Amino acid sequence: MKKIVFLLLTFIFTQLTWGQKDSIVTKRDRKKDVLLETSMGNIWIRLSDSTPLHRDNFIKLVKTNYYPGILFHRVIQNFMIQSGDPDSRGAAPGVPLGNGGPDYLIPAEFRPTLFHKKGVIAAARDNHPQKASSASQFYLTQGKVFTEAGLDSVETYRLKRKIPADQRKVYTTLGGVPHLDQNYTVFGEIVKGLEVVDKIAAVPTSKGPDKDRPLQDVKIIDAKLVKRKKH
Repeated sequence: MKKIVFLLLTFIFTQLTWGQKDSIVTKRDRKKDVLLETSMGNIWIRLSDSTPLHRDNFIKLVKTNYYPGILFHRVIQNFMIQSGDPDSRGAAPGVPLGNGGPDYLIPAEFRPTLFHKKGVIAAARDNHPQKASSASQFYLTQGKVFTEAGLDSVETYRLKRKIPADQRKVYTTLGGVPHLDQNYTVFGEIVKGLEVVDKIAAVPTSKGPDKDRPLQDVKIIDAKLVKRKKH
């Protein structure tokens, strides 16, 4: 009996210390990319060292296996694809999603050099007065290619400020979602697999109470840290 109790306590201690180990973000972790394996293909993401709070939080969630099984619950073509709601895991068809996640927020980390070009990862949020981010929900941008006149309109009616010339060039060639700049924290970008965003963004979505949810589930199969490569 004593042996059984000892083994049980050893197992519990091992599990607790392993969980603590997984939740610690190391310097080595920060030099790796994140591989999102989705049901429609793989996406490699490089997190930004300019947004350390968002970077480390995302790494921590990846290391603790937070994302496998979670759906892309909000998909809007020519805009973005959103995921990270744990309530979406195994959710029945037609159920509205988007309110789940850990009970803490990440302070906003707006950086002038990080903007919503096509292929960035950014943190979703609600109407928090300081624009703090959801702890787990994120989106990958698709957006569209803008004309100069279109960017002028965004500056005048949405941003109320000028878009830097180098960013205008990106928005008129690669594309993106400029009206979100400095309103939602961008904390990395896709380095390989951008075509997967296009594929997911093109799927049919609901017009009902679960508006913009794909009619056929698109899910994250796995999320893990991988060695950085030149893509």
